[in-house]
Amino acid sequence: MLDHVNLDLTLDRESYRQRVDPLLQRLFDTQQQAREHQVPVIIVVEGWDESGKGRAIQLMTSRLDARGYRVHAIGAPDECEAGRPFLWRFWQRLPAHGSIAIFDRGWYGRVLVERVDKLVKKRDWRNAYHAINEFERTLADDGYVIIKLWLHISKQEQRRRIRKCLKDRHLRWKISKADLRQHQRYEKWLKAVEDLLAETGTTWAPWTIVEAEDLRHGEIKVLETVIAAMEEGVRDHRARAAERAAAKAIANVAGERAAPAPAVAPPGAGPRPAASSSILSKVDLSLTLSREEYAEELPHAQVRLNELMRTCRDEEVPVIVGYEGWDAAGKGGNIRRLIEKLDPRGFEVVSIAAPSTEEKSRHHLWRFWRALPEAGRMTVFDRTWYGRVLVERVEGFCAHDEWQRAYREINEFEAQLCDYGAVLVKFFLHISPEEQLRRFKERQEIAYKRWKITDEDWRNREKWAAYEPAVSEMLERTSTRHAPWTVIEGNCKLYARVKTLRTVCEAIERRV
Repeated sequence: MLDHVNLDLTLDRESYRQRVDPLLQRLFDTQQQAREHQVPVIIVVEGWDESGKGRAIQLMTSRLDARGYRVHAIGAPDECEAGRPFLWRFWQRLPAHGSIAIFDRGWYGRVLVERVDKLVKKRDWRNAYHAINEFERTLADDGYVIIKLWLHISKQEQRRRIRKCLKDRHLRWKISKADLRQHQRYEKWLKAVEDLLAETGTTWAPWTIVEAEDLRHGEIKVLETVIAAMEEGVRDHRARAAERAAAKAIANVAGERAAPAPAVAPPGAGPRPAASSSILSKVDLSLTLSREEYAEELPHAQVRLNELMRTCRDEEVPVIVGYEGWDAAGKGGNIRRLIEKLDPRGFEVVSIAAPSTEEKSRHHLWRFWRALPEAGRMTVFDRTWYGRVLVERVEGFCAHDEWQRAYREINEFEAQLCDYGAVLVKFFLHISPEEQLRRFKERQEIAYKRWKITDEDWRNREKWAAYEPAVSEMLERTSTRHAPWTVIEGNCKLYARVKTLRTVCEAIERRV
């Protein structure tokens, strides 16, 4: 691929001057359009050392509104970043809708420097191609414009630029040992770069090879490529917005013509049964545990978990436990028993509510990537990344294509966590409508429990028939070999608490 790149392309100084200012103004105008239409933009500038990446970034940002972009210089991962999946640090740096993130080197270190320097096994850098493509597709599907530039120069030109810098005492600082190593192993790097371009050049995130032997030609091509991609992204956003508006209008008209919906049952009357049987209807909610059995088995399971978590700490194995379930299913009490005997320095409980303004301005998985535990620690999620296919789906907070797409995105997310070596346990706490009603009434009658019951709980209860098929589909489509669901029979809280503890212990034991 790179052997056929024409590096003889040049641009004289006068032509450069005539073209650069109009392009910079056009880039500024496009930035304003992207901000107006809330289009997020990611620009990745990759290339050989001394190929002009810094100059290209400096030129791009010279006319942009500084409030609307951020430049990320990517080096080797620090201790905190190394203790998480390799894409974790890039999820942290995602731009909000309407903003631009410019990466001076991107998420390709695993398949370039780590591969060439043999810092990871072949299996790991081969698997990284798949993870990278999934990452970029997930963002592209969410409306991100991804622009990937590879600045290409020959080995001879790289040598000339390195020597020039070494001779100048003001520029000598730019040349590191890594730069010299890359030049010495140019051919090995070339093979890795060829594989990178072939494996990660996709329709949703294509590479643009910039002929950077002549700096002026390279800079102009960078500007033209970025502008064209951003303008296309804005046009695509407008088209998608128009399609959704039209679909919504059609749905509204169809809804007005449809027969009126049946009256909503009064509060407390109980949800209507689902039209067809579901996975949940097959759960045996009669399973119980006596107080005596509970008093004996719970401490034993807690001590066992404590010992296993010490092993996880020593072997740097992260543990992720996710809870979903009906209102009043006992998630809070269940979590309390799970962590009761653990060292509080080794875990965190993350309670998930409606997304904040900052969270809404990024991909729906962003806030969950941010909360992942370091190696050797545990994170417990009280409600999880399944909100998109449950609450957001049923309540209409996201479009049909968004929650349908989320099944694939979630499965890929969980696969990456497990490939990294994390223990991932997912619980759905299931109770009957009758048991839920009993607990709701109990919360209303007991003063110290009254804070737990809200009007929102009663409203959700009336939508049980809408939520049940959504839960069943979630369980069917996201229970995988590496991340299976465990449905907890929750009518008996004592039984549910012991079962979750045992399940977490067994999952950790299989891993360590």
